Amino acid sequence: MPDLAAQIESVSALAEPQRRALYRYVVAQPEPVSRDQAAAATGLPRHTAKFHLDRLAADGLLDTEFRRLGTRRGPGAGRPTKLYRRSAREFDVTVPDRRYALAAAVLAAAAEDSASHGTPIREAVCTAAAAAGTQAARESGDDVLTVLAALGFEPRDEGAVTTLANCPFHRLAVDHPDLTCGMSLHLVGAVLAERGADATTAVLDPAPGRCCVVLTGGRRQGC
Repeated sequence: MPDLAAQIESVSALAEPQRRALYRYVVAQPEPVSRDQAAAATGLPRHTAKFHLDRLAADGLLDTEFRRLGTRRGPGAGRPTKLYRRSAREFDVTVPDRRYALAAAVLAAAAEDSASHGTPIREAVCTAAAAAGTQAARESGDDVLTVLAALGFEPRDEGAVTTLANCPFHRLAVDHPDLTCGMSLHLVGAVLAERGADATTAVLDPAPGRCCVVLTGGRRQGC
């Protein structure tokens, strides 16, 4: 799961005007471009363009490759030219942390299940959310609270109860609270089950300003 702070740091590189102009030029081109091309297109000195392009590549915003330009090959053809193109890496930076791509994946899987097998949509959402929680816990290998933090829930230990200070699906929860809270419940419950947290249970306990799910003792609620 991408670290939010790292993503913010990478995207913040675009706040510099010259760097932003270079990025916009590169991503608008159908083919990778050289430093000379980027410098000429933006009116920047070559050494300035080189510095900013390499910074964008280091931050994961651009990818690089080396290729000989022109038709000459063999001895005397010169060194390959460093070229820049848009990175395939995706950035999704929101503050507070939101995970709408995760919600979309859960809902898409639920829709497919419902269409293919006639599963009631609410049940399908719960099943898909549990599968997503299980996968997140397996891929992380960390403890429960670390996994939940990586998912954007911001767990806070308050003694007998651990609250989740942030709802990563906030806008969905505002418009569709029953479906979204059920999704969160089963996502969190699956993380607990996968990490072997048998003494902890996810339950619904809605309150303003936080996720509707808390971690406590007792029986986990179903769909």
